[in-house]
Amino acid sequence: MQPKELTVRGLVLGVLITTVFTAANVYLGLKVGLTFASSIPAAVISMALLSLVRDSSILENNIVQTVASAAGTLSAIIFVLPGLVIVGWWTGFPFWTSSLVCLSGGVLGVLFTIPLRRALVTTSDLPYPEGVAAAEVLKVGSGARGETKDETGEAREGLTAVVLGSLASAGLAVFSATRIGAAGVASYVALTGRVATGYDIAFSLALFGAGHLVGLSVGMAMLTGLLIAWVGGVPILTYLQPAPDGVPLLTHAAQVWRLQVRFIGAGTIGVAAIWTLAKLARPVVGGLIATLASSRATATTDELDRDLSPGWIIGLTALCLLLAGWLSVRFLAGTSLGADTVTLTAIAVPFVLIIGFLIAGICGYMAGLIGASNSPISGVGILSVVTCAAILLLFVSPSPETRPALVAFALFVTAIVFACATISNDNLQDLKTGQLVGASPWKQQVALIVGVAAGAVVIPPVLNLLAQAYGFAGAANVGTVTSNPLPAPQATLISALAQGVIGGNLDWKMIGIGALVGLGVIAIDETLRVTKRLRIPPLAVGIGIYLPMSSTFAVVVGAVVSHWYNGRAARMRAPERAERLGVLVASGLIVGESLFGVLNAGLIVAFSTDAPLALVPADFIAANVIGTLAFVTLVVLLYGWMIRRGTAAPSPSAHS
Repeated sequence: MQPKELTVRGLVLGVLITTVFTAANVYLGLKVGLTFASSIPAAVISMALLSLVRDSSILENNIVQTVASAAGTLSAIIFVLPGLVIVGWWTGFPFWTSSLVCLSGGVLGVLFTIPLRRALVTTSDLPYPEGVAAAEVLKVGSGARGETKDETGEAREGLTAVVLGSLASAGLAVFSATRIGAAGVASYVALTGRVATGYDIAFSLALFGAGHLVGLSVGMAMLTGLLIAWVGGVPILTYLQPAPDGVPLLTHAAQVWRLQVRFIGAGTIGVAAIWTLAKLARPVVGGLIATLASSRATATTDELDRDLSPGWIIGLTALCLLLAGWLSVRFLAGTSLGADTVTLTAIAVPFVLIIGFLIAGICGYMAGLIGASNSPISGVGILSVVTCAAILLLFVSPSPETRPALVAFALFVTAIVFACATISNDNLQDLKTGQLVGASPWKQQVALIVGVAAGAVVIPPVLNLLAQAYGFAGAANVGTVTSNPLPAPQATLISALAQGVIGGNLDWKMIGIGALVGLGVIAIDETLRVTKRLRIPPLAVGIGIYLPMSSTFAVVVGAVVSHWYNGRAARMRAPERAERLGVLVASGLIVGESLFGVLNAGLIVAFSTDAPLALVPADFIAANVIGTLAFVTLVVLLYGWMIRRGTAAPSPSAHS
């Protein structure tokens, strides 16, 4: 009997899971500039739930994780879309416009990678680290002695790990919201009469979990960025530029970091992104050539090698491009660029088609080479917005009246292309997982489109809620309740670049210094690569400089603890199982706190107060000590549980 694969219950379960993970990813991305891969935790949850159903199968589990993975990945649109609020063009996120931007670009991302599947997945030797890992999780969950049997208990244990992590991080977040335990400690410090620096350490289990997932190299690279910013940049610049009369030194230090040091980070990120993409140019070109060669292949009747039909691909592509054109016309209507609507739309649609397809190939190949999570997707966004803005300037001369509209339109078009890039970055990973478990490609492609549609519906209201409650750094944030906006690092940077290309108002001196820093870091990293020592990824160094310390310090700590734990796990009876527990607990840590962040935003808006759960005053004297102890205690308890489970885990041979 043919096992069930593309089922209504699988699609519904995938949509329900993805609603949770997408909301969590939106919050995390705006807070720290990172999103987490949702494939593995979604696979674990679906396995645990579907194992209760008699006729479920590994193929149905694969469909669930495919839906969840697509929508979770689409949340990376927040690297661009909030830019329209940051530059002051939007005050919120109009639901239908935002949703259709996500839908049109996301579906194109699915469609553009279909012709690449045979060359980049079926006949390729690309490693696809995350796709292979997800397939292994699905195989383990299917049971060693029967499809839906969980003989080793790994599926339920994995679900327990996700739930424990979620409860721990959400619990700490709720506790911090009461103000009994501080959410972190922060201060600016005067080193001498004219030199200052600062620290801002957040007790965030979500960021700690992100550190566990990114690993030691990225963690050390972020630490390098922190040291450059706070041990080098802020002290040196406060010394070279004394505080103006009447401005306290510590206030001056805060302004120096915000207005100057962050742009050093922007320069580093820009150079690192270009370098990372340049390094991948040769394998990407080779992969695309192989793709063109394989395009002569005839259609197949083999269910394990059948894609969506050419008619569906062409029809849906045309529909998405028409939608992109209609969105462009609607966006330009009533603006100072109204007279240029036809010209700009004629630029936007081919840009989405041509650049979108090229980016699909590039992102798909990069994901196969180094994994979707490690792909420099933000670098693709940076290059896309600069290219788009430069092309627009060739056809429309900016003036004081048209400049804001040109900046906004460049961001709008880039958002569609970026939605395409994010899905392309994930799609081939999912198809690789499907290939390894015997799935039907066309059914997965349907599931990917369903996932995109689900994400497109979830993302705008979550963005609106967060914008209303917190606001974004660099935006006017009119009507927000709290005074601590979300950093939205990539959106802030991409907006600044669009404004810089069109308006010429960037601090190019600081960006130039950052570019030199980036070149130095690249040289060091390449030297370490040759010597096969610990790497320091240049992009992560730039992020460490650019982001506030509150968004990165806990990531560094999590990376160090992860390195220690994985080293210990390697000596356990079932090392892979123990290491997978760490990944699942870390995913839960991210999900729990991030979901509370979204829920807390709702409470903030509903009660019009920045601390709706507060039980004590903001200056509660013991809060710092209690918050530190709570954070450390939960980390010790969670890792203690993982070590006990890993030590007690039966060896694989016990069930052979």
